[in-house]
Amino acid sequence: MQSVDRSFNDLFQGISVIPLRLVQEHKSWQGSTLTFALTAKMGLISTPIKGTVEVTDRGLTIDVDLGILERLIPAKKAQEVISQHVRGLLK
Repeated sequence: MQSVDRSFNDLFQGISVIPLRLVQEHKSWQGSTLTFALTAKMGLISTPIKGTVEVTDRGLTIDVDLGILERLIPAKKAQEVISQHVRGLLK
């Protein structure tokens, strides 16, 4: 949980195939689950990103709603990139 909390700000940086600026709005822990809300900004467009990160002894489960970005980034690609990025941050 401490590793996830420390690296949260870097978690979504550099994962997009399009240039975005992310602004953290909310981050809170309830037990071993981190709930977060961000705003992704690209030019004049902004969209909320929200989700959870559940930490267990054996791994992480990340559930993210990318908002409008889901139309621009294929879900499979987003999943691959986020998974690789998380593995790199937590090593």
